[in-house]
Amino acid sequence: MAIHFFNEDIEYKLPDQKATIKWVDAMLINEGYSAENINYVFCSDDHLLQINKEYLDHDTYTDIVTFDNSENAKEIEADIFISIDRIRENAIKLSRPEDEELHRVIIHGLLHIMGYSDKTDQNKQAMREKEDACLSLR
Repeated sequence: MAIHFFNEDIEYKLPDQKATIKWVDAMLINEGYSAENINYVFCSDDHLLQINKEYLDHDTYTDIVTFDNSENAKEIEADIFISIDRIRENAIKLSRPEDEELHRVIIHGLLHIMGYSDKTDQNKQAMREKEDACLSLR
């Protein structure tokens, strides 16, 4: 198992890191995947905006940018950048606890790597249901 957490341009400590690793790993196993090497990188809005511009040609703020580096279909290798600024703002806007919003985004990135899409309303609904199911396992 290789799930890691890093900070890029901010100071942030994920509460109960071991429990989060165990939860993510259980979710992956449940879906038939394993963690080859997953790097979660917590950063600021500005840092993630720069990544969004440079690599995806998007000039918008976002809560997550995921880079799938997997060489084998069922072994996930990825760099997942998460804006803690955006997580905090969205948690307030959606009236949900910050840790719940963070964990939703942590799973959201993995679901994209597993082939889930959120491009259409129907896909968004399916992804939201899968996120909810994963969150219920926390």
